[in-house]
Amino acid sequence: MTRLRPARLSVLLAFAFTLTGSRIAAAKNAPAPPHWVGTWATADVERSNAKGEFGAADMTFREIVHVSLGGGLVRIELSNEFGTEPLTIGAAHVALTENKTDIALPTANALLFSGRETVTIPPGGIVVSDPVKLALPAFADLTVSLFVPAQKITHLTVHGSAYQTNYTVTGNAVGSKTLTEPKKQGSWFFLKAVDVEAPAEAAAVVAFGDSITDGTYSTSDTNQRWPDLLAQRLAADKKTANLGVLNVGIGGNRVLHDVTGPNALSRFDTDVLAQSGVKYMIVLESINDIGHAYDPAKPYDVVTAEDIIAGLTQMIERAHMHGIKVFGATCTPYVGAKYSSPAGEAVRTAVNTWIRTSKKLDGVVDFDKATQDPANPTAFAPAYDHGDHLHPNDAGMKAMAGSIDLKLFTEK
Repeated sequence: MTRLRPARLSVLLAFAFTLTGSRIAAAKNAPAPPHWVGTWATADVERSNAKGEFGAADMTFREIVHVSLGGGLVRIELSNEFGTEPLTIGAAHVALTENKTDIALPTANALLFSGRETVTIPPGGIVVSDPVKLALPAFADLTVSLFVPAQKITHLTVHGSAYQTNYTVTGNAVGSKTLTEPKKQGSWFFLKAVDVEAPAEAAAVVAFGDSITDGTYSTSDTNQRWPDLLAQRLAADKKTANLGVLNVGIGGNRVLHDVTGPNALSRFDTDVLAQSGVKYMIVLESINDIGHAYDPAKPYDVVTAEDIIAGLTQMIERAHMHGIKVFGATCTPYVGAKYSSPAGEAVRTAVNTWIRTSKKLDGVVDFDKATQDPANPTAFAPAYDHGDHLHPNDAGMKAMAGSIDLKLFTEK
């Protein structure tokens, strides 16, 4: 065994300490990684493309999203969650919206994916673009343009009811200021989320629910969904101005059974936990579980209040595992809706009572109280009823957003 002389050992130790110290100093001086926070998101579902409408020819999808938080660095998430074949995106651009189909060319940026202009998303996959510099104001309309070359697309990944007019044209027009003879679309295609670089204290609020959260019957192209209106309230208060709001509602969604899109429990990881910078969640789910289970004309997928509560509890536990606070929203009135019944109303009352009294939740949002008719509390207030006795109108959406106590987002 070779022994090191004391002098040589001292030199080696000094070198090692110097090297270690320099590495520590370099680590301390290295720039912090970006703090990404979601400023917009949607929840996707599967749509059949059996007729080949979107796979028969090269096509550009020009899609408009209304962000919540602003920022100077932006990245986009694209999805092939429900595709059964690989999906190739031939080119993608992002820009501020100028007017309907038009983009503000000075703000346009080509999106790259790991440094490449094209990307192929495997079946069931999601990809994130490289960041681009873009001065994105809060509450701006952002246009994402995707060129999808001709290919086999059996199943589309879409958000069916966007309540936002989007556009398609034949060919690659991602970099064009305007579109020639575009076709209007009422859905978002292959689009999952938009993130911004934000200060360390910034975070996102996920609005998780069904058609009432999605914005069914709210006025299209005006962003009158209750999560949009909540985002405006948060921004107006300096204590909560660093919070973005992500709407991942799906019309017809249920807690325990698939119907329109996957059930809430099965989509929870993708639509809540995988979002960037989530700190809070408002969950408004179960009216469809109740309505279909106790439909007087054709009941199916029967569930009890205890079943629904067990499903909600699972979401709470899983969110808490990731440090996310959960605020339970009471189910809004539904007496008079096509699938309402006395038995269903009893279950809705039981679920709402649990939400109001449960110690598992971090807070309560009482949408039931905010929208009910004082003279008939089991029904929507006429001023807030869209007309089907199930969905709120724009005034109802505003009442829901206005009923949320912003202290929920500032209490430790």
